Amino acid sequence: MLISIDFNSDEAIYMQVRNQIILGIAADRIREGDALPSVRQLADDIGINMHTVNKAYAVLRQEGFLKLDRRKGAVVAFDINKIKALEDMREEMIVILAKAICRNISEDEAHQIVHEIYSEFLEE
Repeated sequence: MLISIDFNSDEAIYMQVRNQIILGIAADRIREGDALPSVRQLADDIGINMHTVNKAYAVLRQEGFLKLDRRKGAVVAFDINKIKALEDMREEMIVILAKAICRNISEDEAHQIVHEIYSEFLEE
């Protein structure tokens, strides 16, 4: 699994790890049932603290992307609750779209961006 961290980013490192794992799942590079590296292994691979990886895995578990198994470690397993997923998506998009409105980005332009992103994931 290839995760690259931008140590100069304002985004928290655990969120960068979380986001890259989600992107890997969406792009089908990481599949349901795949075991992720151990907390220690991933921390060593990317040169970060184990607690940071542990926090990223905990967030992914809370969000329904991982199950933590004592024998297998972190395993990609989806908690498919579409209603909750839609509520979460709406909550996250409110601020994104509010920023877009503040920057005079039209609804059509926002729709085009969403369409492009979906297309990129479906092509891979």
